[in-house]
Amino acid sequence: MCQLLGMNANTPTDVMFSFTGFASRAQEHKDGFGIAFFEDAGVRLMVDAQSARTSPVAEMVRRFPIRSSNIVAHIRKATQGRVTLANTHPFVRELWGRYWVFAHNGDLKGYAPRLHGAFRPVGDTDSERAFCWLMQELAKAHASVPPIAELTATLRELAPTVAAHGSFNFLLDNGQALWAHCSTRLHHVVRRHPFTRASLHDDDVTVDFAAHTTPQDRVAVVVTEPLTKDETWTPFAPGELRVYVDGEPLDLR
Repeated sequence: MCQLLGMNANTPTDVMFSFTGFASRAQEHKDGFGIAFFEDAGVRLMVDAQSARTSPVAEMVRRFPIRSSNIVAHIRKATQGRVTLANTHPFVRELWGRYWVFAHNGDLKGYAPRLHGAFRPVGDTDSERAFCWLMQELAKAHASVPPIAELTATLRELAPTVAAHGSFNFLLDNGQALWAHCSTRLHHVVRRHPFTRASLHDDDVTVDFAAHTTPQDRVAVVVTEPLTKDETWTPFAPGELRVYVDGEPLDLR
């Protein structure tokens, strides 16, 4: 299966420590990678159908000074769809004059929703079909951008319909909030003052967050499998949907 990485923060934050550990997992997830990050209302999308360990685009990402409050990354192990650029996550669509970014980990069997209007897949993955359906149903449920609590309630109603077809771990981000849904495996950590040191599981890299942050900073990281050895990662429950704003989960249950 694929691997997901999402970050939501209350201030533009460097993601390269987490991305380094995440990209190290591309040896088993070699069918493409991508990263999308917001800059105000705009979004930069960098994807490649090659492995993140060998891709020249991944090397460019490592050298790019990424600082963002909302980031979604994905490394792919193909279950449905060809290994092509069109099938590489994250996917991006516009709704209500705002970009939406989506990445999926899982396998949806026999999933062929009725799609119409503006939301159609470009590639041939179950993931992009699910994204298009979510966007279509959000557009039907709300005439304009609703409050985050209302969006979260709608997504809680929609996600089980897709998850009934298989595993549906996903990240969805609109530059204001990060939504994360778990079918099988997701974990999160919130980094806040007092910041400490952390070491990657998959690479010999350690960072002292206290040297790069202020006491006001707050960062939430969501990932398929924990990235670090010395932080307390909280697992999601199957079927759980969480939403993060300004670097912390909102309690909207």
